[in-house]
Amino acid sequence: MATAGKTHIVTRRAMFYLILLLFLGVMLFPLYWMFVTSVKPNIQIYKVPPQIVPLKLYLGHYRDVLSSIHFLQYLWNNFFVSAMTTALGLFTATLAGYSFSRYPSKITTVISFGLLSTQMFPVIGIVIALYALYLGLGLLDTHTGLIFALVASVIPFATWMLKGFFDEMPKSIEESALVDGAGRFTILWRIAVPLAKPGLLAAGLYSFMLAWDDFLFALTLIRTDALRTLSVGISLRYLGEVAYDWGQVTTVSVFGTVPMFILFFIFQKYLVEGLTAGAVKG
Repeated sequence: MATAGKTHIVTRRAMFYLILLLFLGVMLFPLYWMFVTSVKPNIQIYKVPPQIVPLKLYLGHYRDVLSSIHFLQYLWNNFFVSAMTTALGLFTATLAGYSFSRYPSKITTVISFGLLSTQMFPVIGIVIALYALYLGLGLLDTHTGLIFALVASVIPFATWMLKGFFDEMPKSIEESALVDGAGRFTILWRIAVPLAKPGLLAAGLYSFMLAWDDFLFALTLIRTDALRTLSVGISLRYLGEVAYDWGQVTTVSVFGTVPMFILFFIFQKYLVEGLTAGAVKG
């Protein structure tokens, strides 16, 4: 009986890992196929049946893309817009989240839920109104206008995320600092913000990813080719009406995906840290 029970447990565990492996394979196969296509010459990309594993790596697409001034410009624009969106969005969301957490009232409750309700509006409706507004303000076809639009998109979710971290933070630490004569801004930046580092990193990654993958705002608000970001540049330069250069499209997509993997690889350990680990001892 004991042997049969152990066999049943081993079988169930093996089935679980097999299903998990299959699910992981389905999720990762598009990324694998994107990379495989980027290292094939064009003649092999359209070959039937397709080669699942290329016999030889072809780096011509990478050479062509890296030697393109347009791609490097798109990549820099994407990084600049994403970094500025993350910085401004985190700064504003930190102030708003801390205020909602430490100064609760009927007014702040209405404002916070009103802020969250903006996530329910369809983006296409916002873009149309934003286009008309930017046209009057002179912000159309500028990185400043695009950054403002993206910051407004990330603030609601980031604010609520950080508010949750500040709510769970022990107030005794801040009260002790107040007794010692520290001001509210000193407490915020020297005590609350360091303790909320996991939340800041999570909100920062969310903000950076949203800005990095943005397509609709950049397509609508940017018209000059030199100001375009990566996703819009791919669609307008590498995808045509009649034919597609899938080799260069997948190569550019690889370059667009790698930064996200690097960010998660670097910051993954911080995302699982305890909120107040080491803050209160004894």
